[in-house]
Amino acid sequence: MFRCGIAYPRCRWILPLMLLFAIIFDLIAICAASGWVEDEAETHYASMWKQCRPIGRNKEWECKSLMAESWAKAVAALMIIGLIVLIVAFIISCMALCCNLIVGLLPVVGTLLFLAVILQFIALIVYPCKFSEQFIYEGHYDYTWAYGFGWGATVLMIGCGILFCCLPRYEDELSGIAKTKYLYESS
Repeated sequence: MFRCGIAYPRCRWILPLMLLFAIIFDLIAICAASGWVEDEAETHYASMWKQCRPIGRNKEWECKSLMAESWAKAVAALMIIGLIVLIVAFIISCMALCCNLIVGLLPVVGTLLFLAVILQFIALIVYPCKFSEQFIYEGHYDYTWAYGFGWGATVLMIGCGILFCCLPRYEDELSGIAKTKYLYESS
């Protein structure tokens, strides 16, 4: 006989793990030295912090800080504040799910995640708009894997935020008190 059901107590460990992955993705996006953007000829790339171009024929790179631009400061601030809010949400989720089941903290974690999503969504939209506006006549630019990790963290936070807001309805299932409801049973 084969039974397929949802094991809610596993959510107690999976959701904080997903938030840990979102933190790692955010750290990769924020700290990536190879950049968020590069041009087709690979003669210009930019991260959240700086932009670099080769000088001369010996392929030495000259880098300038983007922090002189107000939009770059805003993007950096929004991404860092979003990461801090995500870390706080991770700590609260570990306290609420891993140590003891504290259902009252789950909507708080969901709210914090949605706040971090809003902050990072704004940063991830402002960066390409302002970067393209500044370097519009210099050719075509591609967004790299580091920028994608920023979006990956944001998508993970959206999904986890929805789950954290829905989990209080399933308190008995999370604690293991309720009987398992099978989605599929074969005999």
